[in-house]
Amino acid sequence: MRRYAILLGIGIIFWPTIGQPAAAASFTLGERDRQDAIAAGRRSVVSEEFGAEWRARNASGETLTVMTPFHRLALAARNAAFKGEELRPKEIDSAVKETDGKLTVWVTLKGRTADFARFYSPVLLDGKTEIKPSFVQNERTALPADDGGYAARCLYVFPAAGLGGKSRFTLVVRNPEEKEVSMFTVDLSAMR
Repeated sequence: MRRYAILLGIGIIFWPTIGQPAAAASFTLGERDRQDAIAAGRRSVVSEEFGAEWRARNASGETLTVMTPFHRLALAARNAAFKGEELRPKEIDSAVKETDGKLTVWVTLKGRTADFARFYSPVLLDGKTEIKPSFVQNERTALPADDGGYAARCLYVFPAAGLGGKSRFTLVVRNPEEKEVSMFTVDLSAMR
């Protein structure tokens, strides 16, 4: 009976994060959302699946990570839990402020030279609308990759104004000649 109670308790603890769809991305966290993000981050120390809802891979094998305010705070709570610490209010406020009202995207792109991504420009497409970034940081000197090419980690920040939490966008990265060099689908309805 005791074993059953323990298993039931573990199931109740992990039920909200396993197999349950995300409500939708939110670009401003209320108090309840903050508590949920911290709890999800703490629980994630025993889960290898943490972060899967915020990651994508395209056909070329390039990767994308979306940093919503919920994800950023959950990640901070996860890192604190790994150290056996609690997040301080100042750390919570800092994590939320850093991403509040923004859609932050980390993209790892592949190329043939160390400086291939230096002048790339991203845009979010929503049907006919193009959303320009408010901040772009392309890696100037990409790291050598296992396949003999290079991998550049780029940071793109978009204003959340006009982005719906249940929207689906296409992130397109273009070279200086305006040629599309990479593309990702960003489904905000599948993220918190």
